[in-house]
Amino acid sequence: MLEKIAFYTFGCRLNQAETAIIEQSFEGKEYQVVDYRESPDVVVVNTCTVTENGDADTRRLVNKIRRINPDVKIALVGCQAQVQKETLLELPNVNWVVGNERKMEMAEILHETRDSGPQLITPTIRKKSFTVPFIGYDDKHTRANLKVQDGCDFFCAFCEIPYARGRARSREYDDIIKEATHLSIAGHHELILTGINIGTYDYNGLSLVDVLDGLEGLEDLWRIRISSIEPTTIAEAVVTKMREDTKLCRYLHIPIQAGSDPVLTAMKRKYSVKEFVDFLMFAHKAVPEACLGTDVIVGFPGETDEMFEETYNLLLDLPFAYFHVFSYSDRDHAKSSKFDPALKIPKQTIAERSRRLRELSQRKRKVYHQQFLGETEKVLFERQKNGRWSGVTDTYIRVIVDSEENLENRLLPVKLMQIENQAVLGELL
Repeated sequence: MLEKIAFYTFGCRLNQAETAIIEQSFEGKEYQVVDYRESPDVVVVNTCTVTENGDADTRRLVNKIRRINPDVKIALVGCQAQVQKETLLELPNVNWVVGNERKMEMAEILHETRDSGPQLITPTIRKKSFTVPFIGYDDKHTRANLKVQDGCDFFCAFCEIPYARGRARSREYDDIIKEATHLSIAGHHELILTGINIGTYDYNGLSLVDVLDGLEGLEDLWRIRISSIEPTTIAEAVVTKMREDTKLCRYLHIPIQAGSDPVLTAMKRKYSVKEFVDFLMFAHKAVPEACLGTDVIVGFPGETDEMFEETYNLLLDLPFAYFHVFSYSDRDHAKSSKFDPALKIPKQTIAERSRRLRELSQRKRKVYHQQFLGETEKVLFERQKNGRWSGVTDTYIRVIVDSEENLENRLLPVKLMQIENQAVLGELL
């Protein structure tokens, strides 16, 4: 009888892309892939360590898996495994802790060490271009994530990702095109380019713009979406492409993190408020209908009430469609964790500031959606729930329609009619 194996992903789109690849590496081997709630023999958990919540989530999941099957063997892989290795190996039922350098080798590692004692495999991450050994087919999602880059050289004060992911490195160009070709032929007609700092892509002189050009030529690929990208790394040619009739989605997620220069300086970000605003307004004027999103960290050490209000008012004024709000938390390897404790912001203050920004984000999203009411947009439909189909426009508007047809993975024109919560109701044309 085949052993049952399950996979679980915490964190970013890059983790999602990598889990899909790891899962494919078990195809045809002595394992049957099941949901983690179906009492698997082995569970591979791709971890995240961006915030302290991610750390707690891992511990909670380990306990939940153990309750389902007390004899389960658990592999914790990825970012948290890289920086908290010894601590994770002490968790009950954890038999493998595998860092980012070797997590793509999980099939071989499990085969070689299945009956061995606890394994700690976290070698130093090499700085060199890379390929991906398997195609990341994703039968759980219509749109697929495509890894193009890994690591970061920026070392922002709040972040330990360069320690968890290593220095910036790029995927070989031909390997990107190969996987994208297979994914699109298999029915993943929208690909989301992912990485840690994808704007720094540089392989043998080829840039992210060259990757976009190469993907444009794939017949079965309908849409290309760029995931989060650092403001100082976006070539103007990317915005120009977005403005033209190309496959590139009218969408940019550009982390600002704070709207106050003293906070940005303390964070060791590579831009001022003015420089960020200048680029954002350039993009907005070039493609007025584009969905612009951002990330904000609330409660960075030393953030005064006045500094927070600067951030709030800036986000209020700028043409953002939404923002993701993160409560600051110390990370062991991040420089900010060594700041004077007197600079720490009380948790209740962080919670209140976060609440205000999340409410503002919801209002901004509604304002953005309103400009599309009465317009016709193409929607890539993904799933059905409660008799209604849901999909997204290239501008990342979640659209819901009533239909008795099977709309899965179809790109169809829809007239946008009415806002419902954070989505828009539409009528098929």
